[in-house]
Amino acid sequence: MDLANKRVVVLGGTSGIGFAVARKAADQGAAIVVASSKEDNVNRAKKLLSGTVEGVTLDLSSEESIKSFFGRIGEFDHLVYTAGESLLTEPLATLSLERARKFFDIRFWGVFLALKYGAPSIRRGGSIVLTSGVASRRPAKGRSMVSSVCGATEALTRSLAVELAPLRVNLVCPGLVKTDLWDGMATDVREAMFRRAEQNLLVGRAGEAEDLAEAYVYLMKNGFSTGQIVVADGGVSVG
Repeated sequence: MDLANKRVVVLGGTSGIGFAVARKAADQGAAIVVASSKEDNVNRAKKLLSGTVEGVTLDLSSEESIKSFFGRIGEFDHLVYTAGESLLTEPLATLSLERARKFFDIRFWGVFLALKYGAPSIRRGGSIVLTSGVASRRPAKGRSMVSSVCGATEALTRSLAVELAPLRVNLVCPGLVKTDLWDGMATDVREAMFRRAEQNLLVGRAGEAEDLAEAYVYLMKNGFSTGQIVVADGGVSVG
């Protein structure tokens, strides 16, 4: 399988890993639909991507918005979901139920709604590729919600691979990747984190968005892979 003349929808495709996936798919001849909550990011992505590109501003916390989006765009071949707000890092003792629930809105319930309304429009031979994170395997203090949402999304992937078959459903589990996901951290703290990665990760560096894009494209193109979690974490889960 290849991506030439395929239509790929990337929710969260205007920045970070999602944009890298959209660019790699576009470079392989796919027509791209990128969606994000920020109009400026959508417009920027449309300018930077090659080939046939559509951009849509989409509220992934709204069921009506997601339902309307898939009702408008018609049939397509692959759905990639990389959207998510900055990571919620807070100890359980101070974490409110409201913030915990909100963290799941886009990262889990947004996925649920995207698959509910998007799956019927995916052409035969197509696929869905979701996103979790290495916190599902290597939890850390203050990241209970991050670990929880990653684990829940991985379980959803395996379950829906069975329920939606023969439509393929897979997931990429990234480790530490240099994207704007970390922009909420103080610059010195963020840079120190990346330096530690150089010292501690088996590959000797933090990941780049382009590294992860390879995994998403592989799962779109491999027609015999479903229900799988591809871990691309620089070796942190085994080191």
